[in-house]
Amino acid sequence: MRNLLFFIIISLFFLQGCSLLKPPAPPPPPVVFSPVVPVSVKIIPDYGKTSPFLDSLVKGNAFFDTVRKSRKNYRVQIIYTQIDRSADGSPNLTDYYFNVEDSAYFYPASTVKLPVCLLALQKLGEINNGNAHCIDKNTTMLTEAAYSGQTAVYNDPTTLDGKPSISQYIKKVLMVSDNDAYNRLYEFVGPEYIKSQLAKRNYPMSEIIHRLSIPLTEDENRHTNPIKFLDEEGFPIFIQPLQYNLTPYPVRKDSIGIGYYDADNKLVCHPMNFSKKNRLPLTELHRILTGIVFPDVLPAADRFDISAEDRNFILKYMSQLPTESASPAYSDDLDYYPAYCKFLLFGAEKGSMPANIRVFNKVGDAYGQLTDAAYVVDFNNKVEFMLSATIYCNHDEIINDEIYDYETIGLPFMKQLGELIYKHELKRNKKILPDLSEFKFDYDKK
Repeated sequence: MRNLLFFIIISLFFLQGCSLLKPPAPPPPPVVFSPVVPVSVKIIPDYGKTSPFLDSLVKGNAFFDTVRKSRKNYRVQIIYTQIDRSADGSPNLTDYYFNVEDSAYFYPASTVKLPVCLLALQKLGEINNGNAHCIDKNTTMLTEAAYSGQTAVYNDPTTLDGKPSISQYIKKVLMVSDNDAYNRLYEFVGPEYIKSQLAKRNYPMSEIIHRLSIPLTEDENRHTNPIKFLDEEGFPIFIQPLQYNLTPYPVRKDSIGIGYYDADNKLVCHPMNFSKKNRLPLTELHRILTGIVFPDVLPAADRFDISAEDRNFILKYMSQLPTESASPAYSDDLDYYPAYCKFLLFGAEKGSMPANIRVFNKVGDAYGQLTDAAYVVDFNNKVEFMLSATIYCNHDEIINDEIYDYETIGLPFMKQLGELIYKHELKRNKKILPDLSEFKFDYDKK
């Protein structure tokens, strides 16, 4: 009887907690790399595609022992691509997988910005094809507001002349993962164009259907702002009216966690629904990266239709450090250290990066999910490889409680994974060393 009474009291406290306002955030968890799985968590089966070679490489490292054994709880996925060169210098790619499964949803966060940057450049090319509009990525672009939730942009204080442009938005997206810059590109490209082009280029599971960091409805995200491009004298040379995406989205059943705090800061005691949020499987993100670094590896129909100049523009700003940037100028902002947004290999390191190493990548972190897709080169040692990984670092499985394990689990995992692969590549025998000169750029500021 006493045990029954105790159980009833505990149950009432839990039910009451589901309707209370969000409490003050407790101190962060200790730095212990071990899984904490609440008893109510639905255990995810071992679903992932795993290559014996990569599994053995991870298994041989004590740091990854816990992750390897608890891959289903950390939702870890890794793709490692070895690159061997032919006599003519062309790349031969060999992919290795750890726990990779496209149907296992993870929130892609800012990684969706990479394909949107590419599609913005592609759309500019299509607008110019066969007509006299003569706009490019450096043309002044004004954003109007014509629907609920929209905001206008008529100037950009981060540019030298104060004028907004596609090129400046892409720079900010690739160097520091700027959310507002992404939103402006999303509004120019539009979700209907994004979906159709990703499907056309063999990325069928990807869906990019909303802006970031702004709490808008599905209807508001289906509506995109009017856009106006101006010539040097301020006259309109191309106008894109407000657009509305009528394309129905596929029915999905994606959810994460065991509970979440809603918009009113109330705890909801069931998994958070992500079916109306962006989706970008790791295999498709890795393939997008492959297409930028080695476009000839993909079939012509699967490549984004951008010029060689635009490809170099993307590669330059994927690899340029914030502290090397003159416009935008980030060097005086302590938030933007050299390895900012370089999770793989560098984690949370805030010191200077080795001059011989460049990382061409795009990261994402939100809702406890940490993701990075990177092409890493070491010019001195003739090392190159591609590595993409994602890990769920949210030990309490509660979304929006602002208690995520990025510093204690996610970033150490990314750093040591990058180091593990890099050290393996340093020792790996290569018959033909790569010529990496095409990946050397003159950066804005040194």
